[in-house]
Amino acid sequence: MKQVGSKGEDLAAEFLKDNGYRIIARNYKTPIGELDIIAKDGEILVFIEVKTRSSNAYGYPFEAVGSRKKHKLKNLALLYLKNQKKNCAVRFDVISINLNGTKNEIEHIKDAFEV
Repeated sequence: MKQVGSKGEDLAAEFLKDNGYRIIARNYKTPIGELDIIAKDGEILVFIEVKTRSSNAYGYPFEAVGSRKKHKLKNLALLYLKNQKKNCAVRFDVISINLNGTKNEIEHIKDAFEV
């Protein structure tokens, strides 16, 4: 499963770069968890959760970002902002990836949730 997640995060980072985002950090680790990707979209700091699946048998990848995950992402983002002494506009995005052999499906959900 780790390989699927890593491949998805690599695809997501390339997708973001191709769409004008500047990657600030990947796999940012804290004592309470990890942020997949932190990027800049213009002046907005974006915290991006990447969900990858090799099939839709258990639902679409983005459906795995429930209320508990959103709460955790909010706390991780607050910790990042505090540690980096940043005070700026932020946004939470989800990148949902289906690995379908040679054709991968990438869905970018901007402003996926509010905190």
